[in-house]
Amino acid sequence: MKVSELLLPHYDQEMKNTRRILEVVPEDKFGWKPHDKSMTLGRLAAHVGDLPRFLTTIIQTEGMELTAGQQKPFSPVTRAELLAGFEDRASEAHDAIARSSDEHLAKRWSLTFKGQEVFAGVRNGLLQTTICHQVHHRAQLTVYLRLNDVILPGVYGPSADEMGQFK
Repeated sequence: MKVSELLLPHYDQEMKNTRRILEVVPEDKFGWKPHDKSMTLGRLAAHVGDLPRFLTTIIQTEGMELTAGQQKPFSPVTRAELLAGFEDRASEAHDAIARSSDEHLAKRWSLTFKGQEVFAGVRNGLLQTTICHQVHHRAQLTVYLRLNDVILPGVYGPSADEMGQFK
């Protein structure tokens, strides 16, 4: 079985879960943040929605230097823009993964900052790590949403908000 065939079911499920969370992000709370050192809710949601683009970048480039300004930040101002941007990025990443050969995914890739390597490895491993990175930030986002009394959909099972239907 090809690496892409193993990776895509996991990727597709996580993108479905991510979309469910992004669908409940309240645009009137985009500027809210839980702590001075934290991202705003809108910035965090945009990061979660933008991460599939990083998967595409890992596949389509030989590496990335952060100070080169190759990618502009995703900065949606409405939930509709957030969801549309996420859908585009998730679809592009899905297609890039599906088209990738095992040979290509076995090649090394690196992310650097001012020439110093900060994230590197074999592409197929980096793709998995990046999916986990998105899941991490999606979980952060659910905490932000909970602190704002947003009703949360379940991701890996029913949320606390959905448990009432089982009584």
